[in-house]
Amino acid sequence: MAGHSQFKNIMHKKGRADKARSKLFSKLAREITVSAKLGLPDPAFNPRLRAAILEAKAENMPKDNIERAIKKSQGGDTESYDEIRYEGYAPGGVAVIVEALTDNNNRTAGEVRAIFTKAGGNLATTGAVSFMFDHLGTVEYDAKVATADEVLEAAIEAGAEDVVSDENGHQIVTKTDTLHEVAKALEAKFGEPRKSGMMWKPQNTVAVDDEAGEKILKLMDALDDNDDVQNVYANFEVSDALVQKMSA
Repeated sequence: MAGHSQFKNIMHKKGRADKARSKLFSKLAREITVSAKLGLPDPAFNPRLRAAILEAKAENMPKDNIERAIKKSQGGDTESYDEIRYEGYAPGGVAVIVEALTDNNNRTAGEVRAIFTKAGGNLATTGAVSFMFDHLGTVEYDAKVATADEVLEAAIEAGAEDVVSDENGHQIVTKTDTLHEVAKALEAKFGEPRKSGMMWKPQNTVAVDDEAGEKILKLMDALDDNDDVQNVYANFEVSDALVQKMSA
């Protein structure tokens, strides 16, 4: 029975992983379709679409899925999605920003509010916490593409604002209106980045204990699990041990 139970547990985990990947691909496809619909369906002339495709590739989304999502944007029966930003507070007063693409504002707002409430947080009005973050562009490369000094030099020449390099890679930070130009200059030197797009970077972070950290991470997981939510940002710090525990 022990062997049988273990096999069942493994299958259950695999099922959850497959479901999570399917949900992720759906979100990536939605962003690709919306980006292609808002601009040209050619990533060479549409920075947002290019960023969406890069993110899809980074998550190993099949090429056919990407092409199908672009093609869908050109159809007359394409769903209409609104870009909505929700802001709120997690336990411990931690600020949270949620970006969503939705075809039903009332449904998504109700679901996001319920997730905050269940986690012991609360949804606030737009602008309530975003002033604590900077809206920036980001370009990311694997650590092996170049040394930290080489990336820093290239980023300065390209007009970037900041660079953070460690064993996980290089993150080049830009202003939102110069992201396309900086990314283009860096690509000419280092090749295609692993990721490029916009982000909300907290101006300061709040250190929380493991008890509060676990609640906040569960809140963020629940938000991320919502079909309409694309990105979640928060201004808190937790121990590496807790992050590993929650990822297990």
